[in-house]
Amino acid sequence: MSGPQCCANPPTLNPSSGAGSVAELGGLKSYITGSSDSNLAILLVSDVYGYEAPNLRVIADKVAASGYYVVVPDFFQGDPYVPESKPIGVWIQAHGADKGFEDAKLVIEALKSRGISSIGAAGFCWGAKVVVSLAYSGFIQAAVLLHPSFVTVDDIKQVKTPIAILGAENDSMSPPELLKQFEQILSPKTEVGSFVKIFPGVAHGWSVRYNVEDEKAVQSAEESRQDMLNWFTKYIK
Repeated sequence: MSGPQCCANPPTLNPSSGAGSVAELGGLKSYITGSSDSNLAILLVSDVYGYEAPNLRVIADKVAASGYYVVVPDFFQGDPYVPESKPIGVWIQAHGADKGFEDAKLVIEALKSRGISSIGAAGFCWGAKVVVSLAYSGFIQAAVLLHPSFVTVDDIKQVKTPIAILGAENDSMSPPELLKQFEQILSPKTEVGSFVKIFPGVAHGWSVRYNVEDEKAVQSAEESRQDMLNWFTKYIK
């Protein structure tokens, strides 16, 4: 995860943003929103800026409004990436997606113990690597990757879970050529539902690190959220 794209447009974190509340789940502090009576859950795995990003919580609240119990864990345990503090490579060494995957399994266990019967997961940038690992290990019923980082052809070859991949036209982390390779691997697997879409005129991070004052940016982000919701509606029931 090198280069400025992964870290462009850092959000102003706000621990009190969103309509939900923060509670512990599976050993991690998590932003939780939506009906606790729902037996359908969506796990959102953040980018490097973590679970206090206001736009991410807006997405969580909007997904919850469709009837899901939505959980956004603090996979960085109070240590999200701060651009001025250290190089991204150093921060990543301390916050590998493999650790995120292990922590996510505990959150999923906790959800199941609450009576949740079907779980979808969406990962943004850093979070996409965690979600693709869940998707090939059989821990979730549907996956969505939004402008993924670190996701490889080998990861995609192992996927056994319906997966949607939403990418950006201008993305050095996951360029359109790579996403087209993913599509070539997935489309012959008719037993695994798949959907790959490249959004024109946007850059890495567009679905969650958009400027709320920029009408066009908001529109593209909302389109990605709608695609994500459509995917979960199809498979999480």
